[in-house]
Amino acid sequence: MSDTPFGFGLPPEEPEDGDGKKKDPAGGGQGAGGGPVNPFAGFGLPGGAGGADNPFAAMFGSLNPSDLGAAFQQLGQMLSYEGGPVNWDMAKQIARQTVAQGTPDGTKDASVGPSERAAVEEAVRLADIWLDGVTSLPSGANTAVAWSRAEWVEATLPAWQQLVDPVAERVGTAMGEVLPEEMQSVAGPLIGMMRSMGGAMFGQQIGQAVGVLAGEVVGSTDIGLPLGPANRAALLPLNIEAFSKDLGVPKDEIRLYLALREAAHQRLFAHVPWLRSHMFGAVEGYARGIKVDTTKLEDVVGQFDPTHPEELQEALQQGMFQPEDTPEQKAALARLETALALVEGWVDAVVHEAAKSRLTGADALRETLRRRRASGGPAEQTFATLIGLQLRPRRLRDASRLWASLTDARGVDGRDRLWEHPDMLPTASDLDDPDGFVHHEQLDFSELDKMLGEAAGGKPDLRKDDGDKAGPDDDKGDGDK
Repeated sequence: MSDTPFGFGLPPEEPEDGDGKKKDPAGGGQGAGGGPVNPFAGFGLPGGAGGADNPFAAMFGSLNPSDLGAAFQQLGQMLSYEGGPVNWDMAKQIARQTVAQGTPDGTKDASVGPSERAAVEEAVRLADIWLDGVTSLPSGANTAVAWSRAEWVEATLPAWQQLVDPVAERVGTAMGEVLPEEMQSVAGPLIGMMRSMGGAMFGQQIGQAVGVLAGEVVGSTDIGLPLGPANRAALLPLNIEAFSKDLGVPKDEIRLYLALREAAHQRLFAHVPWLRSHMFGAVEGYARGIKVDTTKLEDVVGQFDPTHPEELQEALQQGMFQPEDTPEQKAALARLETALALVEGWVDAVVHEAAKSRLTGADALRETLRRRRASGGPAEQTFATLIGLQLRPRRLRDASRLWASLTDARGVDGRDRLWEHPDMLPTASDLDDPDGFVHHEQLDFSELDKMLGEAAGGKPDLRKDDGDKAGPDDDKGDGDK
């Protein structure tokens, strides 16, 4: 679990034109009040004057006279926001602005050309052919697309909303609970204003984080969760180009290896119907266990000055959320970490099996991506910022070895059949003793489900007739179809 507090600090100012001078001499690496810097420090937004001391700098530019009208108009929109716990319109706007600014190496976003789209489509097509020989799960990608960074932002925002809203909702609820009940009716307008500002602050931070992440990811499943639309394998050619630098592996091989990983993820999430809700539910369960430091929030409410909204920014930046140290919270975290490890380990194992005899750089690419996931890249920092949680598959190597051992012991079909029911999957303790799990007897949940269905249906004669027609070998739970 991350030690990073749930923070909303803006980054310090970037050096201007590479001369090492700050745009704002008074700027610094910390927000107002000396809080922790944003993990995306150095990635300023357009018109970044003001830095960490001005939470609206990213939106209002340098606040020259010609910008004042737009600045106050946007401030009015923030204060009048009456939507959910996060101002997602603002998040989308800032994410697009961040993408438009480009990455620190000076690379600007660009539309994907026909040749790049064709290369991605061919890589995914070939990847699916290779995967057919190493997994019993059929293709999960109906289409293959090549996205620009801006297209990635547009396509993944619905998933971010599902992940972040539960935490943001806790903030809004806590704001209404910190005042004594007899004062809440009087302070209603103030609480409403703070909720609007909180939604704007969440939107600003999420937009910035997602925009930065768009400059790093190479597909739609980099963090082990399906962020894009279902059944759509996606790669980002511009980011693959940046990823390929200094690896010493032909770019065509790198593209194909990344296509294998994307296509493998798509197969898993397309043909294991419970998996998506299981993983998103684990994130939401963890979020529900986060508690708000009401003492700090009471101070903010009691001293809040609408003319200085940066005070709310500072309070959020200093960390207001902590995970509950309860059995339920620990179980939610263990459930999430194990699920991430199992997904990433399965993908790692099947992709390696498909690529090892075909791509000369397969071993090097496997190790590079393992380290990228295990050491915590931008995806981990994003989630540490947004929901106080690192989505790191801490036991990726253990899980990969377990899936490989299962393949040797039970074959491809026996290994993949474990995805039929969540209770059939290895647990965290099984990762400690993979040999014990590989060789112990597995329960057949398909027979149990059939028995329960017959009992619930109350029509044993009809069920019996159906079973006689189908025959015992045609049980649709056998996983061979």
